[in-house]
Amino acid sequence: MKLRHNFKNLTVWNKAVDLAVKVYETTGSFTTDEKFGMTSQMRRASVSIPSNIAEGSARNSSKAFSNCLDISLGESFELETQAIIASRVGLLKFNDFESLNKDLDEIQKMIIGLKSSIESNPY
Repeated sequence: MKLRHNFKNLTVWNKAVDLAVKVYETTGSFTTDEKFGMTSQMRRASVSIPSNIAEGSARNSSKAFSNCLDISLGESFELETQAIIASRVGLLKFNDFESLNKDLDEIQKMIIGLKSSIESNPY
């Protein structure tokens, strides 16, 4: 099967990987009692964003790729919600929250744009 999109060449995938790394670095400063709580949740959601983009790129239809992008977008909103909660309870510093929020906003817009492009140019 020929890949329709090489996920490693997608800017949104690269930015999402960078975001996941940032989340790992940021949550490293969370308290140890959050290891299986917020730390785990935020890391899982952040890794899921680029993972679903990569998975979708290997699918053999636009509809399947679009579905994976929907999941990726949902994970990004889940991560955004977790960051808001982490900020409100004092786990996440304001500057870290602002940085994550800015990255998430950009990635969400890119996922929506890629999804729109794929749906308007099906393969």
